[in-house]
Amino acid sequence: MNKRSLWTSTAAALFVAAALAGCGTTTYFAGRALPPSGLANRVMIAIQNPSAFSSGTLQIVDAYYDIRFKYNSDNTSAAFSIGGYAGNLPVTIQNMPEELSGAVYSSGDGALNMINYAGEKLIGSTSGLNGKSSSVFITRNQTYAFAASQSTHELTVVDKSATSAGTYALNLPGVYRVSVNPGGSAALAFAQNSNYVYYPRKLTAAQSTAYSGGPSTWPTGAVDCEPQNAPGWCLFQALSPNDNQPLVFDRPVKAVFSADGGTAYVLNCGPECGGTSSSVTPLPVAPLIYLIGQQSGSLPTHSALASSTISIPGGASNALVNSSTLYVVGQKQMTDGYWGGYLTVVNLLTNTVVPSTGSAPNPASISDGTPGAMSRMLQADDNTLWIGMTQCTNGERANNHLPYGCLTMYNTSTGKVTLLEPYIGDATGIAAVTGLHKIYTAEGGQVYIYSTVDGTAIDNQYVTVTGTAYDVAYMDGLTDANNTVY
Repeated sequence: MNKRSLWTSTAAALFVAAALAGCGTTTYFAGRALPPSGLANRVMIAIQNPSAFSSGTLQIVDAYYDIRFKYNSDNTSAAFSIGGYAGNLPVTIQNMPEELSGAVYSSGDGALNMINYAGEKLIGSTSGLNGKSSSVFITRNQTYAFAASQSTHELTVVDKSATSAGTYALNLPGVYRVSVNPGGSAALAFAQNSNYVYYPRKLTAAQSTAYSGGPSTWPTGAVDCEPQNAPGWCLFQALSPNDNQPLVFDRPVKAVFSADGGTAYVLNCGPECGGTSSSVTPLPVAPLIYLIGQQSGSLPTHSALASSTISIPGGASNALVNSSTLYVVGQKQMTDGYWGGYLTVVNLLTNTVVPSTGSAPNPASISDGTPGAMSRMLQADDNTLWIGMTQCTNGERANNHLPYGCLTMYNTSTGKVTLLEPYIGDATGIAAVTGLHKIYTAEGGQVYIYSTVDGTAIDNQYVTVTGTAYDVAYMDGLTDANNTVY
């Protein structure tokens, strides 16, 4: 944008703001109140070690003009940040723009802090998490939080409901991932180097009494019930307890959920995680619902799941659902022993891998990454899907002295892959600034901006940060779907 057009846009924006002020309103789209910063398009950046006196901060930048201050500000050194936040090494932002809030997890102190987007301030910390979490999510209504603590071998459930409120540490050796459905009614837990999937369930008062005699009184399939003298929650295997057939899961690592919420697509990491074959297993959600009295149907059998499991040729360690299409990302071991990144497109109406075409191979080669590690995925404008990888220096391209980077832009309409090069570091965060045809990323500890039209870089000199930028989120997204898939 040249200076003249920038001034024209600014004048128009100021005119609109003045008109709104004259009408006595301070709201922008969807009736949301204009925040203290006065910015209508905000990207929040999780920054580690911003100074010698702080190990974490959450800064806000104007994603319309790509600056850290108000465009008409005389003090261009001024910056906006989340008031009251002082987390220790923030690493992930669970973005919930519809609720005008976000949940920021800090690896330094193991805290899950809630952020008020409307007031641009800290709400408070979710108490009760046991040790540091390798994976943590909170429901959108902030009533339940689920965290996998690999160091303590516990799946922690933080229950803030009117009944059975408290913290429950369910024992599960090796637990390291947790997936929660968007509706906040089902959660799945995954243990490292395991071929099982687990789910927690809240107990009625009668069940709590019946199961209070220890493991011998627990129902078939229960792995743990806590506290054992008066349990409020139990952990179960997500398969029929009466089925002794061979296991169908192959190193499952996470689940993503269908648009209607009825199916959990379990990602079987396979060779990436020391298993045999990568695949996706559709799992019915209804029997797994943890809310009291809302379960329906029976747990599936191994044979039922085996018949519906979809083989994924490119690896399966992360995925994103878009209506009737599932985009699966993983690493595939190449003939030279190194791993290469691939994206596999699955048609969920037929539960089959979409056939390749000359212009759109499937699976498609994308940025390399660490086998089994969590990548970043997010949809953005212009039919683009963005994928961020970590440790891509260990992949096929780097080890064969080919150009490489950790970020990929994939066009979901044409199947075209754009690898963003050169390498500038691990891609640990992506934010889709919808409507403005751009994304923000955290790569190599710094903030970058790209056009969703063609993947070209946009000038980032006024949004760079001091410290290590680890994650980014578009606070003013239209829906909660504008949330990086971890």
